[in-house]
Amino acid sequence: MESTTIIKQPFSNLQLELLKLYSSNISEDDLIKIKEILAHFFFEKAKDAADKAWDEKGLNEEKLLKKHRRRPYHPQHP
Repeated sequence: MESTTIIKQPFSNLQLELLKLYSSNISEDDLIKIKEILAHFFFEKAKDAADKAWDEKGLNEEKLLKKHRRRPYHPQHP
Protein backbone atom coordinates (compact mmCIF):
# COMPACT_ATOMS: atom_id res chain seq x y z
CA MET A 1 0.00 0.00 0.00
CA GLU A 2 1.06 3.52 -0.69
CA SER A 3 1.27 5.88 2.27
CA THR A 4 0.05 9.40 1.84
CA THR A 5 1.73 12.22 3.70
CA ILE A 6 -0.24 15.39 4.23
CA ILE A 7 1.86 18.50 4.67
CA LYS A 8 0.06 21.33 6.39
CA GLN A 9 0.53 24.71 4.75
CA PRO A 10 2.51 26.86 7.19
CA PHE A 11 0.91 30.08 5.92
CA SER A 12 -2.67 31.27 6.14
CA ASN A 13 -4.53 32.38 3.02
CA LEU A 14 -3.93 36.01 4.01
CA GLN A 15 -0.22 35.44 4.44
CA LEU A 16 -0.01 33.77 1.02
CA GLU A 17 -1.75 36.71 -0.64
CA LEU A 18 0.54 39.17 1.11
CA LEU A 19 3.59 37.16 0.08
CA LYS A 20 2.44 37.35 -3.53
CA LEU A 21 2.02 41.10 -3.17
CA TYR A 22 5.37 41.58 -1.48
CA SER A 23 7.21 39.49 -4.06
CA SER A 24 6.80 42.47 -6.36
CA ASN A 25 8.89 45.34 -5.12
CA ILE A 26 6.39 48.01 -4.10
CA SER A 27 7.23 51.51 -3.01
CA GLU A 28 7.49 52.50 0.63
CA ASP A 29 4.51 54.84 0.16
CA ASP A 30 2.38 51.97 -1.17
CA LEU A 31 3.49 49.77 1.72
CA ILE A 32 2.39 52.44 4.20
CA LYS A 33 -0.99 52.76 2.44
CA ILE A 34 -1.49 48.98 2.51
CA LYS A 35 -0.69 48.91 6.24
CA GLU A 36 -3.26 51.67 6.80
CA ILE A 37 -5.87 49.75 4.80
CA LEU A 38 -5.22 46.59 6.83
CA ALA A 39 -5.34 48.51 10.12
CA HIS A 40 -8.63 50.14 9.10
CA PHE A 41 -10.07 46.75 8.06
CA PHE A 42 -9.23 45.11 11.40
CA PHE A 43 -10.40 48.19 13.33
CA GLU A 44 -13.79 47.99 11.58
CA LYS A 45 -14.07 44.27 12.36
CA ALA A 46 -13.33 44.91 16.05
CA LYS A 47 -15.77 47.83 16.15
CA ASP A 48 -18.50 45.72 14.53
CA ALA A 49 -17.92 42.93 17.08
CA ALA A 50 -18.09 45.45 19.94
CA ASP A 51 -21.29 46.97 18.52
CA LYS A 52 -22.83 43.50 18.24
CA ALA A 53 -21.91 42.67 21.86
CA TRP A 54 -23.28 46.06 22.97
CA ASP A 55 -26.60 45.36 21.23
CA GLU A 56 -26.83 41.74 22.43
CA LYS A 57 -26.34 42.86 26.04
CA GLY A 58 -28.93 45.61 25.67
CA LEU A 59 -26.49 48.29 26.73
CA ASN A 60 -27.00 52.00 26.23
CA GLU A 61 -25.17 55.13 27.30
CA GLU A 62 -27.57 55.97 30.13
CA LYS A 63 -27.37 52.49 31.68
CA LEU A 64 -23.60 52.50 31.43
CA LEU A 65 -23.25 55.91 33.07
CA LYS A 66 -25.50 54.95 35.97
CA LYS A 67 -23.90 51.57 36.59
CA HIS A 68 -21.86 51.49 39.78
CA ARG A 69 -18.62 49.67 39.02
CA ARG A 70 -16.41 50.69 41.93
CA ARG A 71 -16.07 48.64 45.05
CA PRO A 72 -16.51 50.53 48.30
CA TYR A 73 -13.35 51.66 49.97
CA HIS A 74 -12.79 49.95 53.32
CA PRO A 75 -9.57 51.07 54.94
CA GLN A 76 -7.92 48.35 56.95
CA HIS A 77 -7.59 49.16 60.62
CA PRO A 78 -4.30 48.19 62.31
